[in-house]
Amino acid sequence: MKESGSLHIGTCGWHYKHWIGPFYPSDSKVSDLLGLYAQRFASVEIDSSFYRLPAAETLQDWRASTPADFAFTCKASRFITHMKKLKDPERSLPPFFERMRFLGDKLKVIVFQLPPRWHCNLDRLEHFLAALPAGTRCTFEFRDKTWFTPEVYDALTRAKAGFCIYDLGGRRSPPAVTTDFVYLRLHGPREAYAGTYGPRRLGRLALQVDDWRRQGLDVFVFFDNDAQGHAPRDALWLKQRLGGG
Repeated sequence: MKESGSLHIGTCGWHYKHWIGPFYPSDSKVSDLLGLYAQRFASVEIDSSFYRLPAAETLQDWRASTPADFAFTCKASRFITHMKKLKDPERSLPPFFERMRFLGDKLKVIVFQLPPRWHCNLDRLEHFLAALPAGTRCTFEFRDKTWFTPEVYDALTRAKAGFCIYDLGGRRSPPAVTTDFVYLRLHGPREAYAGTYGPRRLGRLALQVDDWRRQGLDVFVFFDNDAQGHAPRDALWLKQRLGGG
């Protein structure tokens, strides 16, 4: 019998002052938010790395201040995905990976979120995939539908890279699975970064997650509907429904 895949549920980021009250205790200090988050969840996606590479000391502090089994995933720098649009990976990737290694074995997945309205460039993607360092799981969130093709899925499969399944204000990617893990980013059901998914949608998601795990796939689910604290509440609902994560 195939062993069930692992489960990781959390939110995209944790450093939200507007979660103090709705999610964090009302007297919380900003410096304590990661520790408070880690009391409720065992996984988080680092979103700030998209805008600015965290200092090595910061990464070491995050690693030291979370439990031994805590998992980080990380959004790749926009310099790589939006400015370079995957060009020159031999130059752009090493500084990023060298910095993120300060998370050690707590770093589980790197997310490459590509820009909207950037049409499919299969040759560039394949060159980029070939330059990725071995041993780190990577997934790609394609915001333009021209990337949703069998050729792209095949390229990801050959590179053992993931296809990030997402929902963004009702715009959904295909539920493609290209490797031994599934990565979902839920940005908001009707409006980007807002609104709750609610029990009906989350219940359907729970069934799909169970099915993937029965196939032996590791599953990562991160909520990005941060307005009014919906993301942590939806993540907690799913976590409780699935009995872990």
